[in-house]
Amino acid sequence: MIDETTPPRVDSEVGPLRAVLLHRPGNELKRLTPRNNDQLLFDSIPWVDRAQEEHDAFAEVLRGRGVEVLLLADALRTALSDTRAHAAGVHAAVDERRLGVDLADSLRSHLSSVSPEVLAEALMAGMTFEELPAAEGVSLVRLMNHPNDFAVDPLPNLLFTRDSSAWIGDRVAVSSLTMPARVRETAVLDLIYAYHPWFRHASRAYGAHSAPIEGGDVMLLSPGVLAIGVGERTTAAGAESLARSVFADGIAHTVLAVPIEQTRATMHLDTVCTMVAADAVVMYPLSRDSLTAFTMRPTDDGSMKVEGPAPFLTAAAEAMGIDRLRVIDTGLDPVTAEREQWDDGNNTLALAPGVVVGYERNVETNARLEEAGIEVLAITGSELGSGRGGPRCMSCPIRRESI
Repeated sequence: MIDETTPPRVDSEVGPLRAVLLHRPGNELKRLTPRNNDQLLFDSIPWVDRAQEEHDAFAEVLRGRGVEVLLLADALRTALSDTRAHAAGVHAAVDERRLGVDLADSLRSHLSSVSPEVLAEALMAGMTFEELPAAEGVSLVRLMNHPNDFAVDPLPNLLFTRDSSAWIGDRVAVSSLTMPARVRETAVLDLIYAYHPWFRHASRAYGAHSAPIEGGDVMLLSPGVLAIGVGERTTAAGAESLARSVFADGIAHTVLAVPIEQTRATMHLDTVCTMVAADAVVMYPLSRDSLTAFTMRPTDDGSMKVEGPAPFLTAAAEAMGIDRLRVIDTGLDPVTAEREQWDDGNNTLALAPGVVVGYERNVETNARLEEAGIEVLAITGSELGSGRGGPRCMSCPIRRESI
């Protein structure tokens, strides 16, 4: 049971994790087919029952280390029990531009009368034209779409809760997601953060209608120091906008904008490196020397100065006030490193300084972490990883203790 008396707060990547938002795979994954999986950003069709088993085991590992787990579906159903949230949820589900006026009105009327549980399922798993309620009159839109086409798109990427929101200090940044398949996820997170009792006093550090930024690109290197990847999903405008926001709110004093390659393998900064201790990262070797950073800091007159680019590791250590960042390489050789980077070897979730969760298949990377004094809690991810995301991607920390 989530402790609602302690407010959310996250000041680092590695402070002892106390509460986290996860999403257990659901019927939205059963909507994936060979015809639509590319469009919905999955590399293969997951075996959903096994994915659920793997996710349940992941959640139990966290609970076994004293972490309270809030499941997104439960949080959404709780939020939708508020009549205002229910109305907003109906609005988020119905796209009049896609359905046309008459069909949209019919679906809106239907969803307005359903329970929070049914509405939550529609928001997460979507609806096909065949599943729409019967309506009077003729709809050209209904006639010209196949019964199994989506009238409301499913959201299979809800699994990756870190991408759609991230906590910075005592504020939450709701992502402005780039890919069309994920845009509606932010409406779901907006409902949870606005209407779930645990978040009723939470302030926003960023909004979903701002320039593109995704939580997988946001890394809290230390209290007051953020790194933001700029690449396939997060734009330079998004990084600058978030920097200005956190400076204005007084929750950060330095933000590093880190250009990353715009490819599927490196879609977010956390596919290249993640923190495993207060002074250490696990990093893809090819990025060690090539990764750079632009350093942004606020000025006394309320504007912002930008310096760089400089080597990322140098700029990060300077901003964090340490001599250097220790680097633990993915893999042992270039081929293994490339394979394990693709399999999310860099995408670890820290439960405390020096304790991380990682996929068991990344044998060499996990061995290198252990050799460096990092405890690795290995989990199975053969099905969970089909959407290209590891333990960090699947976790939105809500509360961490200070280091």
